[in-house]
Amino acid sequence: MDLVIKVGMLVLFFGVMIAVGLYCRRHATDVNGFVLGGRAVGPWLTAFAYGTSYFSAVVFVGYAGQFGWKFGVASTWVGIANAVLGSLLAWAVLGRRTRVMTQHLNSATMPQFFEKRFNSKTLKILASAIIFIFLIPYTASLYNGLSRLFAMAFDVPYEACVIVMALLTAVYVIAGGYMATAINDFIQGLVMLVGIVAVVVAVLNVNGGFMGSLTELAKISDPETVNGTVPGIFASFFGPDPTSLLGVMILTSLGTWGLPQMVQKFYAIKSEKNISKGMIISTLFAVVVAGGCYFLGGFGRLFMTDAERIANGGFDAIVPAMLQTLSPFLIAVVIVLVLSASMSTLSSLVLVSSSTLTLDFLKDLKKEKKMEDKQQLRIMRELIGVFIAISVALAIFQYNSKGTNFIAQMMGISWGTLAGAFLAPFLYGLYSRRVNTAGCLTCFFFSVAVMLLDTFCPSVFPAILKSPINCGAFCMLAGLIIVPVVSLVTKKPDQNLVNSVFACYDRKVTVSVKDTIGDEE
Repeated sequence: MDLVIKVGMLVLFFGVMIAVGLYCRRHATDVNGFVLGGRAVGPWLTAFAYGTSYFSAVVFVGYAGQFGWKFGVASTWVGIANAVLGSLLAWAVLGRRTRVMTQHLNSATMPQFFEKRFNSKTLKILASAIIFIFLIPYTASLYNGLSRLFAMAFDVPYEACVIVMALLTAVYVIAGGYMATAINDFIQGLVMLVGIVAVVVAVLNVNGGFMGSLTELAKISDPETVNGTVPGIFASFFGPDPTSLLGVMILTSLGTWGLPQMVQKFYAIKSEKNISKGMIISTLFAVVVAGGCYFLGGFGRLFMTDAERIANGGFDAIVPAMLQTLSPFLIAVVIVLVLSASMSTLSSLVLVSSSTLTLDFLKDLKKEKKMEDKQQLRIMRELIGVFIAISVALAIFQYNSKGTNFIAQMMGISWGTLAGAFLAPFLYGLYSRRVNTAGCLTCFFFSVAVMLLDTFCPSVFPAILKSPINCGAFCMLAGLIIVPVVSLVTKKPDQNLVNSVFACYDRKVTVSVKDTIGDEE
C-alpha cells in the first residue's frame, strides 16, 4: 500500500507535466515563443517561475543539509536573505529596467543583451560559452539531490533515477518551451509551498515540536566546528560561524542577480505593471520555501551523528535521513516536492543553455547572415538533449567516484562563476552610461580564473576563500568594483550608442496646466 501511494502520486505528477508540455506546443512555434513565451507571461507565472528556478533539490537536500549542520538554526538567515536580497530587491532593482531595455534592444538572452548593450560580439560569444559550460555542474547537482531521495524512498538504482528525471524534463521542455516551463513551475510551486510546511511540522514533531527540538539541539556540540564547543551554539541566533554564514547569504542571494536562468524571467513578463505584483508574490514564496528548507536543515544533527554522516556520503545524506522518520504519505509528498523543485530548475537551465548556445554562438558561426527561425528551433531542441546527456554523465561519474558534499560544491562553483562574471556587467549595463566592454571583459576573465583556480588549486588561497561558496561571493563583490574602475581608466563608450540604448527609459509626458490670475504669454 505504501508503494502504491508513492507510485500513484508520481504517475499523476508526471502525467500533468507532460500534458502541459504538449498543450503548450502552440506557443513554441517560433524562437520568441519558445524562449520567452512571446513576452506575454503574467505576474503569477513569472513569480513562481522565478521562485521554482531559484529553489531546487540543491537547496532542499544539499544546502539545507550542509549549512544546517554547520550553522544550526542560524541557517534560517540564509532563507531570509534569499527572500529579501535574492527576490524582493532583485525584482525591485532589476525587474523593470531589464524588461524595458531587453525589449528595446530586442535581446532574448543575456549574451545578446551584452552584445547589443556594449556593441561587442566578443562579449556575447564569451558569455554564451561561460553559461553553457558552468550550468552543467549545477544541473548535475540537481540529479544528485533528487536521486538520493528516490533511493531512500524506493530503493532503486541512482542511475535509473537520473535518467528517468532527465528524460521526463526533456519531453515537456522540448515540446512546449518557456510557456510549458512557466505553467509547470506554477503547479510545482504550489506543491512546494504546501509540501515544505507539512514536512517542517512533521520533522519537528519527532522531537516534541519546535521547543522540544530546540532544547535537544542546544545539547549538541561539535569540536571541529568554529566555536562548536560553546554550549547551545547550534540553537543560537547567529550560530558557530557568522562570517561563513554571511558568505553563504551573499552567494545564494546576491548571486541570483547575475544568473541568466533567473534574470531571463524578467525578459518574459507581460508588462512593466506586472513587476510590482510579481515582486510581492516571489518574495512571499521565497520566505516560505527557502526559509522552511534552511530552518528544517538546522535540526539535522538530531537525526544523524557525525560518524553516520561521513559513512553515508557526507552532508548530502542528512536531509534524506531526517525524512526517513516520516509516514509513507509524507515521504510521497516530499518526493513530489523535491521533484517539483528540481524539474522546474532543470527545465529553466536546459532552456537557457540551449537557447544561448544556438542564438549567441552557433548562429554567429554560420556563414549566412541569417539562420532560419525553424532551423534555430530545431537546433535548440537538439541541444537540450545534448546538454541533459552531458550533465547526466557528469552526475553518474561523480556518484561512482564516491565524492562527498557534491551538491553544495558543484552549485558553489556554478553560481560563483556565473554570478561573479555577469552580475556587475549586467547591473551596471542597466544603470550606468560609463561602463564599457573592457570593464565587462575584465570581470568575465577575473571570475572564471579565480573560480577555476579555487577549484583545482585551493592551496593558493587563504583559508576563508578555499570554499567555492565564499570564493563565489568574493568574485561577485569584486566585480562590482572591477567593472567601474576598469571602465574609468579605459576608453569611453560611444556616446551615440549609449544615448540610443538608454532612450528606452525616456518618455514623453503631456501635462495639462490651469491658468492662474496674472499669467501672461
